Amino acid sequence: MSNDSQYDAAVIGGGLAGLSFSILLARAGFSVILFEKEKYPFHKVCGEYISLESLEFLKTLGIDPDILHLPKINHLIVSAPNGKILKHDLNPGGIGISRFRLDFLLMQKAVDAGVIVQEQIKVQDIIFRDEFFTIKTNRETIQSTIAIGAFGKKSNIDIQWKRPFSFAAKNKNNNYVGIKYHIKTNFPNDTIALHNFENGYCGLSKIEDDLHNLCYMTTAENLKKWKGDIQLMEKNILCKNPHLKEIFENCLFENKKPVVISQISFDEKTQVENHVLLTGDAAGMITPLCGNGMSMALHSAKIAATLSRDFLEQKISRMQMEESYQTLWQQAFSNRLKTGRRLQTFFGNRFLSNFIITILKPFPPFIKYFIRKTHGKAF
Repeated sequence: MSNDSQYDAAVIGGGLAGLSFSILLARAGFSVILFEKEKYPFHKVCGEYISLESLEFLKTLGIDPDILHLPKINHLIVSAPNGKILKHDLNPGGIGISRFRLDFLLMQKAVDAGVIVQEQIKVQDIIFRDEFFTIKTNRETIQSTIAIGAFGKKSNIDIQWKRPFSFAAKNKNNNYVGIKYHIKTNFPNDTIALHNFENGYCGLSKIEDDLHNLCYMTTAENLKKWKGDIQLMEKNILCKNPHLKEIFENCLFENKKPVVISQISFDEKTQVENHVLLTGDAAGMITPLCGNGMSMALHSAKIAATLSRDFLEQKISRMQMEESYQTLWQQAFSNRLKTGRRLQTFFGNRFLSNFIITILKPFPPFIKYFIRKTHGKAF
């Protein structure tokens, strides 16, 4: 397409999936516009750990962990609410980097590749008609041949499309709160910790510079119990775990006010809606205790970009693109998502997490099995 308001691809959402897709398609010679409602760089609630299954793909995008001197994480510690711990090597391991830094780096790579990045723009509607999309925003209206939904965990578009998870009754899979801090603390740079507490769990791992990411998820009911006061909840619930108590009492908070997101849902989602290919968390969200959401976002972007290129080059039809995307997405991620939901039944439950850590500790092969089930192959 040559018109200033017409593009080969429009991407709604500028996180890992949206930016990665944009870079790949723009490098292939197609015109791409990306809409992001925030202004880069900005913080997001995220575990900020990337499994090494994504290493080679990151390098193709121009992100080299060695050049950036990112911490390599290859050990795991899990604690129960009562303080009991198990330790295990983490294979394949991963790297730590903040979304503040990584998303900004990818945005710069996208601009270098020729992507039109529109910041602080909210997409209001996506309409498909006569083989083209009309994308309406709060500032302009554009047209594109394909559209990619990379708008995260929950958006106004989900509600507008009446996606079932947006209206599902509150249950054990869809009513969580995520809270993140960056802190300075005395904790090994090569280790990621998962500390359980009543109705939640908290991750701790090294990112860039002299910082660690502390990010936890809990039920909305936990926060409601303390009238929305996050610090009171942390003191009275999280800090019953002695390891979390020590961290909160002795760390230095980079920002005392945390980044917060609510209404997190792990309910099943569709991967195509109204002919829009959905990537990252918009297509399906894995429980954070598996530590693999960032890799899934990157991988889904690669799958979507490969098929989109084939469609734009008229090698496959739109129907073939959509059907192949759903199939490949399910093959890559469905088992991981199921394992994550099962594990979440144990972790975050005070009795069950105490129990499972006690029985797993003497059997390292079982721990290795669960780690393998939540990770994928290099892509």
